[in-house]
Amino acid sequence: MLFDWLRKKTPKTKKPERPTDPLAAFDQLIEDLERQAAEVRKSAATLLALKGDLARSQARYVKRLEDISKRRAIADGQGDAKIALALERDRVQTESLLGTTREALNRAEQDSQLLLEAAADIGNRVAELRIERESASARLAVGGLVSTALREQVERFEKVLAVDAARDEIERAHALADIYREERGEAVKP
Repeated sequence: MLFDWLRKKTPKTKKPERPTDPLAAFDQLIEDLERQAAEVRKSAATLLALKGDLARSQARYVKRLEDISKRRAIADGQGDAKIALALERDRVQTESLLGTTREALNRAEQDSQLLLEAAADIGNRVAELRIERESASARLAVGGLVSTALREQVERFEKVLAVDAARDEIERAHALADIYREERGEAVKP
């Protein structure tokens, strides 16, 4: 206790408060899903751009292989073994790059397709939630009107009960007065 002031105070993290309004809960979920969908679309767009780059690289490697095969045919025709050996290394390297590029292109195609489908699913979910929110809003509005009408009906009923209670009280007072009159021997007045 004496050295409490030496301890570091750790900030207490608050949990995000749940909205008390049910419509606010819908709005918050819709907003979160829209944000998630935007991130997914952004990632899909990045993969689609990468896919375009990879397609251009693939075309470039195919063209390079064609060029290497033409140059090798010329080198073989001239009998130059050093050039043929260098071109063979270039061909192997280019085929390796082409294979890697094709694999990356296929992966980017699959991943971008998956992300686009996920974005569409999230979009559908958001649309369903908006419809559900509108329905809930209408039900809440109708519920508010019904409860207001019931509250007014209860107030009217309470007024009727109060009037009945007042009538009963008046009748009891008259009856009590009649009892006292009878005890005194006075005639009851009609």
